[in-house]
Amino acid sequence: MKKAVVLAMAVFLLPTDGGAMGDGGDSLRRWGATVGISPGRLLVVDQYQDKWQKGKDNLSLDFNVSHITLPADSDDFAADYNFPTIRAGVKWSFNHRVTMHRSPDPDWGLAEEVDYTSIMGNSVAVYGTFARPFFRKRKWTAEYALSIGVGYSHDKYNSYDAVDNELIGSRWLLYFGAGVAFGYRVADNWGVKVGLDYWHLSNAALSRPNKGANFLGPYLGLTYFPYYKYVEGRKEHRNSKIYPKSLYAFFALGVGAKTLNEEWLRTQFNTPKGEEDYRTGHFRLYPAYSLQADLMYRYHRKWASGVGFDLFYGSYASRVEELDQLQRADCKHSPWSVGVALRHHAYYHRLAMTMSLGYYLYREMGYNANLIEKPYYEKIGMQYTLPCASQLTVGFNVKAHLTKADFMELVVALPLILAKK
Repeated sequence: MKKAVVLAMAVFLLPTDGGAMGDGGDSLRRWGATVGISPGRLLVVDQYQDKWQKGKDNLSLDFNVSHITLPADSDDFAADYNFPTIRAGVKWSFNHRVTMHRSPDPDWGLAEEVDYTSIMGNSVAVYGTFARPFFRKRKWTAEYALSIGVGYSHDKYNSYDAVDNELIGSRWLLYFGAGVAFGYRVADNWGVKVGLDYWHLSNAALSRPNKGANFLGPYLGLTYFPYYKYVEGRKEHRNSKIYPKSLYAFFALGVGAKTLNEEWLRTQFNTPKGEEDYRTGHFRLYPAYSLQADLMYRYHRKWASGVGFDLFYGSYASRVEELDQLQRADCKHSPWSVGVALRHHAYYHRLAMTMSLGYYLYREMGYNANLIEKPYYEKIGMQYTLPCASQLTVGFNVKAHLTKADFMELVVALPLILAKK
């Protein structure tokens, strides 16, 4: 038994990927951790929110574990991104000072003032992060980071004691984060980090309300990074193995869901107190579908850009028309929308972050859409190329108008190579 334990430890400590022990071959030296704190402040994004938002301060604690691919591992993607760190973390946010209250105002329609202040409630998020250094020299580092994950809120909107909490409408949420940080190495394997963090929590229109909570705040962290000595001073370089450029078509099918802002507005402001759905928190989920066809050019191992068309089908158009007729709004309605969009994909091995900025060529979705939607839209998502299927990818997108979620969808896509050089 003792011999087996010794043998197992020896195998674990052997250099991996052909790297020498002193060159970072020990797999433990690829791992690190950070603990941090961030006093944040809720962002008020428009005049509508400014009328009922009261307290805005919160405090977040963060812990994450990081992994890095070292130069000895001969990973082309890691070299192209200047040896980034991949992190898995947890963020606890204490939001009891984020408060809301509607004072009497003609804009609130039939909604009546309540005798208490609504509280957002504390939240926790589990996330993954891609952090790319753009400067790493001796004791100093600088990086940007993008995070995505799942959040859970202890409290949410309800008509009993949080009727003015328009920020959070469901317990389960989508988490997105972005930040920039500067680090200083204070000891062989230890550093301190200061930066600026932005993070967002919302339900991607899968429930109502869905104003979403946007926070911005400074960040202070303590980092353990035994790998630092192996990447310090390394500069981003082009690998001798040049990635072939290619022109490809990209086809995607999306199936998603959403709740209607029109139904939220009706129950909040146009329903008398005493009726069953007065300021309710229960809303029907409607299916939404999309087709996407793009022409993309992959000009680097990590990047591809192009242009394409979007075709959207909203099964809820007839319900929107019904609600508009109740309000006597004379508008056109069609379940079909068509847009043209600029695309960009950022690749890291089988993962890709997808981004689109589109413009509607045709959209007739009623009075509320004409009032609050812009003629342009955004889509952001993640895709993963399946190893068992020829280039088939699966992932998700969130479609939005000026960062306000329209719907969330699951996506299956297939790229077809047209030319390569």
